[in-house]
Amino acid sequence: MPSIEWNDRYATGELPWDTREPDEHLVALVRSNGAAPGPALEVGCGTGTNALWLAQHGFDVLGVDLSPLAVDRARAKLPVPPSSCRFEVRDFLVDRPTGAFSLVFDRGCFHVFDDAELRARFAAQVAEVLAPDGVWLSLIGSTEGPASDVGPPRRSARDIVAAIEPALAIVELTSTTFATRHPAPSPAWRCLARRRAVPAQASTRR
Repeated sequence: MPSIEWNDRYATGELPWDTREPDEHLVALVRSNGAAPGPALEVGCGTGTNALWLAQHGFDVLGVDLSPLAVDRARAKLPVPPSSCRFEVRDFLVDRPTGAFSLVFDRGCFHVFDDAELRARFAAQVAEVLAPDGVWLSLIGSTEGPASDVGPPRRSARDIVAAIEPALAIVELTSTTFATRHPAPSPAWRCLARRRAVPAQASTRR
């Protein structure tokens, strides 16, 4: 999606996804030792809340976002002296960072793509940057729950599996909620995946 569109959102303050609190699912993963401190990447870092929380808990964090305005606001939060956290303006679909990350996190980035091919490319990019024992945690808007005019984009479990399975091994796909500034949390998927040790095998029929 064009960076100018996201800059407009940050300029107007129309940021329902920015709760200003670290994501509860990320916090739970780290506190349960589901992701050991090490190099971490947040895709779609926004104003840096989650990346900075990870840095405070032993991770060496890179946060990337399409929006220069979001990255400027994230950098403004960096402590002095600087922590083990940095922010870059980067389009993850076409310009993934180098290195191997023990944790990749995105809170509502994967689900913005309406095109199935782009969702698959996003998952493939994640696979390329994950360390062999690394994990990807993604919070994705869900098709569950009643119709609503507000909330994140909605993706079905089938959409998610189709995009992810060729590139990554799905560890867990759980129905949950997505905290926003709207009064009620939105239905969501919590997706946890690992880098594949072997390619996904073709589906069989008897």
